[in-house]
Amino acid sequence: MDNISKENKKEEIINMDSSEIMQQKLCLMRSFVEKHDPTSKEVDDVVLKRFLRHRKLDVQMASDAFLKYLNWRKAFVPNGFISELEIRNGLSQKKMFMQGFDKKGRPLAVVLHGKHVPVKNQETLEELKRCEMVRNNVSSSQTLQIGDSQKTTSMAA
Repeated sequence: MDNISKENKKEEIINMDSSEIMQQKLCLMRSFVEKHDPTSKEVDDVVLKRFLRHRKLDVQMASDAFLKYLNWRKAFVPNGFISELEIRNGLSQKKMFMQGFDKKGRPLAVVLHGKHVPVKNQETLEELKRCEMVRNNVSSSQTLQIGDSQKTTSMAA
């Protein structure tokens, strides 16, 4: 029994240390990113943690990747949202449905990735990219404003 309790205590200490390290690195990354791009204050910790984990907790590499992502997003979605007109073909093909709200009141979306069939001469490459961006944001539980409403999802199947 003593060995089991000692192992449990070690695991608790390791988990506590790793969460403390993550918090420290998250604070460093946030201050670095906000210094270089003040609009990044709106980004939540979950997104920044994703970049940190992907770069093996290297703050410099994660910050650089995140700043590149922000620049790309500003260029690709200059209005801050994707209008329904920009993805009308994707919406008309019934690839994505709004499905009520979760317990916290956030809207839920169901995305049918397998229904994507490019329509020749109707869907431009830019529209396809925007539809894909909406689907990716929905799948990764990020909020993306489409038209007048914000669309958020819970999980990807």
